[in-house]
Formats: sequence, C-alpha cells, structure tokens
Amino acid sequence: MNRHPVRVALLLLLLAASSVVAHAQAPHLPPLPDSSGWGVHILALARGPDGALWVGTYGQGIFVLRPGARAWEHQMSDTSAHSISMDFVHAFAFGSGGTVWYGTVGNGWGVSRDGGHTWRNWQFRQLGPKWQYVAPNGIVVAHDTAFIATADGIRYSGDLGETWNAVTDSGSGALPSRYVLAATPARDGGLWVATLRGVGQWRAGGRYERMDPQPVPAFGARIRAIFMVDKSAAVVPVVFGGERCGGGLRPKRRQEDARWQCMNALMRNAPPEGRAVRALAGCEDGLCAGATASGALKLERQGFAILGGATARARDVYAVLPPSPASNSGDTLFGTACGFLGAQPAACLASGDTTGVRAPETPHHNWFARPIILTDQPFIDQTYRYGSTMGGFFQQHQGVEFNDPVGTPVHAVDGGVVVHAGPAEQGALVVVIRHDTTLQVPGEARPRRIYSVYFHNSRLLVSVGQRVQRGQAISLVGATGRATNDHLHFEVHAAPTDSVGAIVGDNRYPPYTTNPELWIEPLPGTGIVAGQVWDARGQPVQQARVYGLVKPEPQETPFSFAETYGAHNRGTPDYQEHFAVSDVPPGEYVLGTEIDGRKVFRRVRVEAGKLTWVEFRP
Repeated sequence: MNRHPVRVALLLLLLAASSVVAHAQAPHLPPLPDSSGWGVHILALARGPDGALWVGTYGQGIFVLRPGARAWEHQMSDTSAHSISMDFVHAFAFGSGGTVWYGTVGNGWGVSRDGGHTWRNWQFRQLGPKWQYVAPNGIVVAHDTAFIATADGIRYSGDLGETWNAVTDSGSGALPSRYVLAATPARDGGLWVATLRGVGQWRAGGRYERMDPQPVPAFGARIRAIFMVDKSAAVVPVVFGGERCGGGLRPKRRQEDARWQCMNALMRNAPPEGRAVRALAGCEDGLCAGATASGALKLERQGFAILGGATARARDVYAVLPPSPASNSGDTLFGTACGFLGAQPAACLASGDTTGVRAPETPHHNWFARPIILTDQPFIDQTYRYGSTMGGFFQQHQGVEFNDPVGTPVHAVDGGVVVHAGPAEQGALVVVIRHDTTLQVPGEARPRRIYSVYFHNSRLLVSVGQRVQRGQAISLVGATGRATNDHLHFEVHAAPTDSVGAIVGDNRYPPYTTNPELWIEPLPGTGIVAGQVWDARGQPVQQARVYGLVKPEPQETPFSFAETYGAHNRGTPDYQEHFAVSDVPPGEYVLGTEIDGRKVFRRVRVEAGKLTWVEFRP
C-alpha cells in the first residue's frame, strides 16, 4: 500500500496540469555581495546537514550562509594550499562529519573535512588533462562514497579521496559514453547516469544497465537533469530534464517499453528563448520545483507555475532549492544568471532601447559546416569564446572550443587542401586546411584566403597536399599540446598570405584569426548576435562584458556574458565587430554593458539563421 498518495498524485499533475504565470517572491535572505552591479550568477544551491546554505557561482566562488549568520561568508580561489581550486562552482554534496564536496567548471573538484573552512583539491596538477569538467550538480555522496561525474567519466572514492576508482566507456561497468551530463542516486545505492549516448543505472556492484527512453533522445533532447521518485509504487518513477522540455518514462502499469514523453504542460507559457530544464527538485518524495532557461517551475495549487522576470536574463534559472522540513521561511530558492529570483538588481530588469540595433539580416558569409557533428557534442564552450579571457582567468582566446571525449571524429568544415598535418605549438597535433572560399575586403587588391585550423588531436587522418571534402573526417579529438582537457580548439583565419607559418607558427597570437562563430553554421533553429562597443572618444572598449543573452547549452560550460575583443584579437574584415555570439535561441533580449562607468542597454530580437547587429555608445 502506498502511504503517500498525495505525492504520487502530484507527479500525475506533470502530465495533466497546465502551467500558470506567477511573480516571484523575494527570498528572506541577506543580499549576496555584488560589487559589479550586474548580479551574482548562481550556478548551484545546496543546504548542508547543519542547515548552512551553499551557493556556487560563475566566477565569484562560493558563498555560505551559516545557521544564525546575518552575512554571507565568501570563499574564492587564491595561491594558498587550502582554498578552492576555481571560482566557477556548480556542484555540491555533503557527507558525514561535516564533509563538503564541490565541483567546478573546468578545474576539478575538492573536499573539506571541517565544514568548508579548508579544502583539499583534485585539479590539473593531480589529475592531468582529464576529469577537469565536473557535470552540473554532478557530485553524489551515498554511504560516504563520493561519485564525481565529469566529461571523462565518473571517479569515485570511499575514503575521502585517498584512493579513486573510475567508470568510463570501456572496461567493467562501461558507460555508453564517458561524457556524463547528469547523475543522481538510485534506490539500490547506485546511480542514474545520463551521457551523450543514453541513460541508465550504474549499479553499486559495478554493472551498467541501459534504461534509455524509447526512442533515445536525439539532438535537442539530451537529458541534463534526473529526478528519481523515492517511492517504488510511483506511477511515474523517473522525471528527466532535457534541452527542450521536461519529460519522463511512460507509467509502469502500461505493459510496453519505456517511452520518452515530453511533458509540454510544464513549459506551455515558456518564452521561446529557452525551454531547457536544468535542474529538478523534490519536497519530501515528490517533484515540486525546477530550474529552466525560461523561468522557475514551482508546484502551486493550480499546477506548475512559471515564475520569472521582465527580461530573458532575469528568467534564466540555473539552480533550485526547496525548503527543508526544518526551515521556517518556507522559501523555495531559485538561482538565476543575476542573483536570487525576486532579488535581482536593476541592471537585470532594465528594458533598454533599440538605438544602434539593426533588424535580423542574412549573414555575410556562406556557412561552414560544424567541425563536430550534431550527434556528438556540437556545442561551443561558452566560458572561453573567441576573444574571451574567461573573466580574466586565461589569455585572450584565438578560437573556440568543442569539449568532446577523446576519439570523437573531427570533420572538415568545407572543401579545400590540407596544408599542415602534424605537430605544432608545444607538440599539439594540428590540421590546417586552406579552403576554396575567399573573402574580398574593400580596398584590398587580393582576396583573402580562408583557413580552418584544428588543434589538440589524438590522431590525424589526413596528410599534407590531400584534398578534403566538406564533412570529411580529418582527425580525432585529443589533448595533445597545451591542453588541460580533451577538446577541439578550432580557429578560422582570413589571411592575405599563403604562408602556412603565419597560420600555425609559434606565435600564440596569430595575426589573422577571426571569430569562428561568424563562419560556422549556427545550430538548428538559432541565430547570431554581433556588434560593437565604443567609448566617448570613439575608441573600441576592450574586454567589456556584454550581458543579457540566454544560452541553455552546453550547461556544463554555462553562458554568463560575452567579452569584447582585446589587443590580440580582431574583428572579421567585413564586419569589424567587437564581439559575436552564435547559437542564440530566437527571442527578445535586453543586452547591457558598461562604458566609462555608465551602464548602457539595448533591446534586440534574434531570429533563426539570421544575424542581429547592435552598437553600444555612451
């Protein structure tokens, strides 16, 4: 007999209830410190066994609100031996005796035995060029065994990291793909695991059992969140959060194979700029809340309400934390790209105007194909775009990244001739293709040659002088050279020379790179935003942050802001842009940046397959 029929009934509402739009209530918390005025980008929320509230952020480390405290404790990485390893934190978990685990966007994970006052970390120094990218909310502690889900598989330890075991896509208990997107505890002490190649349960004894919804979700429906109902008699045993919607397994009482059902009632009133479900949360043993790219889901009497704000950024929810049974406030907390929902700064809610904004138009360039096909991991790393410094963390970037498992095929973006295939900077295995496409720049007598460059491969499949076709496999993803993880670093050069040395020499800042996001085709159903930021003297503002876009994917490298180019980057010759961001879902956005100490806002519309141009001036 089911002793909790109300909770099972709540799950059935997922299938039948219509969504309603509601306004968010301000949480009963002291405000998060925000020196920028643009809001704190919250990536993870968790509550410790002692009642402490933990907040993981994009670039601002960890905030902790201890029981009885009136102010937040702020932890950031530094040069000391016991700080956190990185300030981009999107995973927490807790063990016995005050043990706290955290995971980062690109620099491993750590554990504290004293409630978060000092840390032991596993990062590049300990791990090498693997395991750096922890999945969002990707740490699970079960019976004091810590499981760390990453883009290279799962590491787990039962002795606080003194020894580690691994689960990848080979060997005992092999996963269908080592690229793990989500993990959550299963009833038998194992894990539910979502990967690039399907979903299943990894059993505590080291056996993986595939339990893919049928048909297996294709591009646009990868599973990013898993909520297991803690009742064996539940009609809907598991709810999944995907890139386009929330869904679940067809009820068990129907004698048929499990089938993926998109629960459209959840997102019925969601605006088009983002329908991705990032996180799901329960109250007691029933689903009651969720974080999506277009608002917060909260179960109310009328069904699931969508809570949001006046702008796309204000509705961009990353994290959710229901109240604990011991909580007196009753708040369900939602963390957005600019703070707690209901307590966001004015810059997140500004309306903007259309000065300097052009209507979406056909882009100048013929599209190149993507170097990673859609059925692999085709998303561009959102934290380290062309011209980006990841908020000052790295050097100015000369290309874009595709974080894919080792061995993933890399494809030629267009036809041309291979002019380099071999070692380059610090031993990276590199392919360079000179394409048949050229670009005529006004005022230049000779058309520019267009080159595509593919770095860090584990194996090359072509040789110098070989002609390749669009879409042909030319190499396999790896981590050779100056790389901290398996990935493809991809560049596009528009060069007035045939010198291969100018394209792939020892120069860390090659002279002819351009933003690849203005050359490769955007993902299906998405568009591009590009523009310029000028100061009062008519000079480009370098490394300015441009806020306001919502980019649900890839969730493991979340989008917070674009950066204008620095001294070592340049605009595409025919655009002369200062920044460009592709793969933007269609919709209305308010973009904001700071010029000479003043915030400036512009309102733009994005359409699929088109480019929206915007200029910022004081």
